[in-house]
Amino acid sequence: MLTIGIVGLPNVGKSTLFNALTKASVPAENYPFCTIDPSVGIVGVPDPRLGALATFSKSEKVIPAAIEFVDIAGLVAGAATGEGLGNQFLANIRETDAILQVVRFFDDPNVLHVEKEIEPYKDIEIINLELVLADSEQVQKRRDKIMGDIKAGRKEFVAEEAALVKLMEGFAAGKLALYTGLDDDEKKRVAQLNLLTMKPILYALNTKGGGRSLNEINDGRAERAYKLIKELGARYVYVDAAIERELNDVADVERAGFRQELGVSEDGLADLIRGAYETLGLISFFTTGVDETRAWTVKRGSTAPAAGAAIHNDFLTKFIRAEVIEWQKLLEASSWATARDKGLIRTEGKEYLVQDGDVIEFLHG
Repeated sequence: MLTIGIVGLPNVGKSTLFNALTKASVPAENYPFCTIDPSVGIVGVPDPRLGALATFSKSEKVIPAAIEFVDIAGLVAGAATGEGLGNQFLANIRETDAILQVVRFFDDPNVLHVEKEIEPYKDIEIINLELVLADSEQVQKRRDKIMGDIKAGRKEFVAEEAALVKLMEGFAAGKLALYTGLDDDEKKRVAQLNLLTMKPILYALNTKGGGRSLNEINDGRAERAYKLIKELGARYVYVDAAIERELNDVADVERAGFRQELGVSEDGLADLIRGAYETLGLISFFTTGVDETRAWTVKRGSTAPAAGAAIHNDFLTKFIRAEVIEWQKLLEASSWATARDKGLIRTEGKEYLVQDGDVIEFLHG
């Protein structure tokens, strides 16, 4: 299971958001090989397709796709040189697959801000600078280590150093590793460094009701943040962490009414979870039947055997074929047998790239 680390400056709503996510978590026993501690939550990905398929199949059990959120200690300026919990913070991020950066996006004199001013783009720059500084140190250490091999003219190390130089030049210009222009081969050569700024980032703009959110105040601060996020090639979602935490204690049938009363029309938590899933480059395919309807997680661009391995390793090593139909076409056909009679079910081989929303039956030897 892929993980996304929740990071941010102190007191921006990280823990509140994590608590909201954890309250919405799914049973860990459905997802093997997961070690859960208080700072980790397995969260189901909201997906209306799953419920529709479960109703179609009259399934006894429904299991959503899931991702793991990790609550990471707050960062302060100077973390890369050990300030605050800097070393622990950076080590914890290195273990994740992507980053969810929580950014304070509201005015409230009763909630202190570590930088004494509410300017979201500066908060983003502080965290990104610390990540870049940590990566820069990591890259320089690697260059020093392989210098002898480079001088000896060993080709693989000469090629690696070219990638490291490109990274250092990017860092000097304030770029994250993800945007330094490395090609696929160069990325493979530096993959062992597990660079922090090579991880995709989703920005969670933490808002607050009552006209205090910066996207409502419209004084330029929101626009400056949007501009920076766009320049970073990233995306953002809005979430009111405090309200989402409160709403988790409200019964499902009453939640829509509470949202209306609070002036929060969208389910920010659902948007955030789906955004995190997409940031990780993940898609879902489905298996469905009377016993169970389940969403399975694979990386976008996965072949049928690789997708099958999410269910069982035999589907990777002994794959024969996959029977595939788009989820909506299956529902429209009213039954698997009817879909087969209409020629809507395709037989795909090893080279087939699984698409988001496929319903698949795998056959293996």
